[in-house]
Amino acid sequence: MNDTEKIETIKKWLGSGAINIFGRPFAGKDFQGRQLIAFFGGNMVSSGEILRNSKAEMTTREGKLTPTKDFYDVVLPYLNRSELDDSPLFLSSIGRWHGEEQEVMSALDKSGHPLKAVIYLDISINEVHDRWLAREINNDRLERIDDTEETLSIRFNEFQEKTMPVLNYYRKLGLLLEIDGKGPRNEITDLIIDALFELASK
Repeated sequence: MNDTEKIETIKKWLGSGAINIFGRPFAGKDFQGRQLIAFFGGNMVSSGEILRNSKAEMTTREGKLTPTKDFYDVVLPYLNRSELDDSPLFLSSIGRWHGEEQEVMSALDKSGHPLKAVIYLDISINEVHDRWLAREINNDRLERIDDTEETLSIRFNEFQEKTMPVLNYYRKLGLLLEIDGKGPRNEITDLIIDALFELASK
């Protein structure tokens, strides 16, 4: 099957559903979300971006995950925005704390964007450090206040302790697609497309 047929198969399966993308810092979540929008249309919702522009910004600045109550109050209402209606959503780590999964899935169902897949861009801590060091060379993400070396260490711990159980939850539901996130960006996109096609073809 050629790439065009794969894309059409995924589009039909996805409909106005949602795909949630997770990964450690610098895994490329937002980039891959934008790549998928280029293929399938739709909109992106980034919990990090929303929270960095909210009253919960101080917690984000420190590298810690936002308390669940603030997440529910600040992020979940975005899913009901009328401009998101009738098109797929690509989510950047919506619901990073174990225990938030059911509320996220319920909110997505109610907004007409049922969760169809969860992508985990898996990169090592060493790879994160390499990308962190390269950000100044690439002039990338320099505006991020939570990209200091100190907060990066905190974010590693938060991901391991609080977000990995989220991924295990989605794995048990058969929704998790684990993607090797190390390598050229376009090749990673191809891996995601192949994994989505396989899921859509079941």
